[in-house]
Amino acid sequence: MRTSTVAWIVVVALVILGGWYWNSNKGVEESAEQPAAQAGVQDSEESQTNSGQVTAAPIATLISDAKLGAIMVASNGMTLYSYANDTENVSNCSGTCAANWPPYKPTVDEPLVAGTGINGQLGTITRADGSTQFTYKGMPLYFWKSDVKPGDTTGHNVGGVWSVVKP
Repeated sequence: MRTSTVAWIVVVALVILGGWYWNSNKGVEESAEQPAAQAGVQDSEESQTNSGQVTAAPIATLISDAKLGAIMVASNGMTLYSYANDTENVSNCSGTCAANWPPYKPTVDEPLVAGTGINGQLGTITRADGSTQFTYKGMPLYFWKSDVKPGDTTGHNVGGVWSVVKP
């Protein structure tokens, strides 16, 4: 009887410690995450090279779409779009447009690192509201609110003015 009581006390202690450990690590992970829908982009990951130098993850990479070929996606895997009514270094999408087509905005001090195969120049512009937006070849980059998972391309050709970004 005494042995089973001690065993139960040990089991309860392990469960409590395990729950504490899980909650403490979960809080760290959650605080480091940024909702993609709210900000349009997840935090850029960093990797360490063999020399110990820290390098930033690319803000955009290429994937292959069965219908559209090579298309550009953001660091969170979501498809990037361009708007035919924009002009070089100027976004003409604000208000309701920007609610439906969230601008791809950098996190604080996020470096402009292009993924393999992206040969055009990445840059940023200052939008009319004062926020910063990523550009490719001078054209502002956007997400489509109806794309629900990485690689979705449901925004391509919407209204005849939205296109996936190609290298």
